[in-house]
Amino acid sequence: MKFPKLKIGNLKPEFPIIQGGMAVKVSDHKLAAAVANEGGIGIIAGSALSKEELVDEIKKARKLTNGIIGVNIMFAVNNFIDLANSAIEAGIDLIISGAGFSRDIFGWCKKAGIPFVPIVSSLKLAKISERLGASAIVVEGGNAGGHLGTDRDSWGIVKEIKENVNIPVIGAGGVIDKNDMKRMFELGLDGVQMGSRFLATEESNVADNFKELVVNLKKEDIVTIISSVGLPANAIKTPLAEKILNNNPPKPERCVKCLKACSHSFCIFNALNKAREGDYENGLFFVGKEAYRIKEILTVKEIFEKFFS
Repeated sequence: MKFPKLKIGNLKPEFPIIQGGMAVKVSDHKLAAAVANEGGIGIIAGSALSKEELVDEIKKARKLTNGIIGVNIMFAVNNFIDLANSAIEAGIDLIISGAGFSRDIFGWCKKAGIPFVPIVSSLKLAKISERLGASAIVVEGGNAGGHLGTDRDSWGIVKEIKENVNIPVIGAGGVIDKNDMKRMFELGLDGVQMGSRFLATEESNVADNFKELVVNLKKEDIVTIISSVGLPANAIKTPLAEKILNNNPPKPERCVKCLKACSHSFCIFNALNKAREGDYENGLFFVGKEAYRIKEILTVKEIFEKFFS
């Protein structure tokens, strides 16, 4: 199939696919490097890491690939500045950021010659990002996984934004198979970002039972909760998710003040880490709304073969 040639700053991946930066520690160096080796853009999730851990992840990824490696750092984390500067100093290829908005990061990345790609969910923020110097934007709909900035599905917002900005637009949310990617390209987009599809891979840094949960999902198994960050998020219906929906989640046993703003109703990073470890009772398992369509665990290589054969 014919697909667009994605260009972000001076970066030109062979294929117009960005792997979503899934925290906590789901998108590690191994997954990011595997995607980069297949010609996409691999992303290390920096949120909930220390700056030393992030630099170590970048170094490990560099040993595994000569491809394009970026980091995704939530603006909502308290050590955002330290993480961003550490990634820049480590020579990362690009930085992606969502869950809030930082004007300063545009200048830091420009000075370093590193592309900055904000995640946006509205035309207003897309235009502001372009004006501030974004190299590209990821437009994420309410059908994506992780923290969300809108309840509108990606299909309802990407075309409007693409038609009103002059920088590359990457669509995120609802891209599970080749036909979804083709649909994004038919809407004029320059690339796609996928999280859930790469979650259910051999290289994904989650427990096997998390991957099995994904491939056995039914549509009704996916619910939208309100995170302690204050944003909606799509997750698998598990005991913890149901407690959150019923406004009765377990209070944090201790708080390390990792977020700029938090309701303290529960510890989001602890819950996500428990999910990564496969703790069904105590974990919060983030997935996109379309994740129930994933029916097999593949290698990253197999995903690229299915998408571009």
